[in-house]
Amino acid sequence: MVKYPQSVDDLPPPRRGRVRRFVSRHLPGVAVLIMTALLIVVVLWPYVVITVPSGRVGVLWKRFNGIDIYCWCWVGRGTVLDPRELREEGLHIIWPWDKLFLYDLRLQSSTQTYNAISKDGVVVHAQISVRYQLLHNPVAVLHKFIGPDYLDSVINPEIGSQARQIVSQYTAEEVYTSRESIQKQIRDNAQKSLVANLNKLVQPEAMEQPDPRHYNDVLQDSIQILDTLVLSIDLPPDIVAAINRQTEQYYTIQEYKFRVQREAEESKRKQIEADGIAAFQKTVSQGISDSYLRWRGIEATLSLAQSPNSKIVIIGAGKDGLPIILGNVENAAAPQPGANPAAPGAAPAPSTTAPPPGAAPPPGGKPTGEATPPTPEKSAAASSEGEEAQAASSSPFTLPQVQAILSRISGALSLSGPGAAPTGQAKPQP
Repeated sequence: MVKYPQSVDDLPPPRRGRVRRFVSRHLPGVAVLIMTALLIVVVLWPYVVITVPSGRVGVLWKRFNGIDIYCWCWVGRGTVLDPRELREEGLHIIWPWDKLFLYDLRLQSSTQTYNAISKDGVVVHAQISVRYQLLHNPVAVLHKFIGPDYLDSVINPEIGSQARQIVSQYTAEEVYTSRESIQKQIRDNAQKSLVANLNKLVQPEAMEQPDPRHYNDVLQDSIQILDTLVLSIDLPPDIVAAINRQTEQYYTIQEYKFRVQREAEESKRKQIEADGIAAFQKTVSQGISDSYLRWRGIEATLSLAQSPNSKIVIIGAGKDGLPIILGNVENAAAPQPGANPAAPGAAPAPSTTAPPPGAAPPPGGKPTGEATPPTPEKSAAASSEGEEAQAASSSPFTLPQVQAILSRISGALSLSGPGAAPTGQAKPQP
């Protein structure tokens, strides 16, 4: 049978036509292959591409023995304990059958409430906050023998045990007032206990890594307890009330002590003040004489007489003969509105008639208008005192009149001094 060429001109078919025929012939299979690859990538992406966030580190767990694409070295199955094989921050690719566990290396905090019994049998509820941190190199060993729940399996039970032990050494009152000491002891004892007990968890025969005994002393420093903070201490209400009353009484006693000290100091102050006043009086009394006091009295009388207020001057009959200055004459002498001075039963007005010359005023220096015989004690200044009493009963004085009175007072004082007339002799009238 004769074969005819594919074309009349015996030319091969174009290449573009071959590609189109191939694609059209295998299009369903290619589409299925592409979709399968996309599905595998989407499903396996979280297991193959791992991102380690900031402040964390990844511990690799291998399902099979083989080559690790991270270091291109032969790695046995199980947890990779070598610190150099830890996955640091960033993007990492692992086999989909392996696992990468993330651990936080930042400062972490946990708060728990623990029940304890004090030394005197009182139930205490203490709320304690623990701040801790993981070290970088021992993380893989910590993951193998403790696991990610190390907080609930190691830290919280240890803190609770130490808290109960420390609280049992204090009474209820001491627990209520010794918070700083308690939290420091809890932190120190918990750290020592972790260092001593964590190494007991390491089992070299359970490791498939080379040189397993190299990791014997690694776990003891894997957890660092930075501090323990006692946030609150709750006691029964009756115990709290009793402690508050005791504290109140203590401060009341302290207040009384300070009061006694204050009174003692006040007594010393008053004693010193009295001594000073006594010394002052002793010093001043030595420099003051009768003549000085008379002169100061005359100056005070002159100052009062020069004031613009109206006043009554009553000449005194004492040893010094100083006048007595009373209030406003106009206000004292003016009758009240509506008052009838001549009404029946009204008190008689005081007499303003001056006593005759040579008559002495009655006792008390008040002029009554009646003359009395001179006494032996006042005979030396009888005539002058009569004139001064007559001046006192008159209208308000002017400044020249006051000065004249004062000059007479000075003369009377000079008569009472050395060389004065003997008692009982009256001074002749001018």
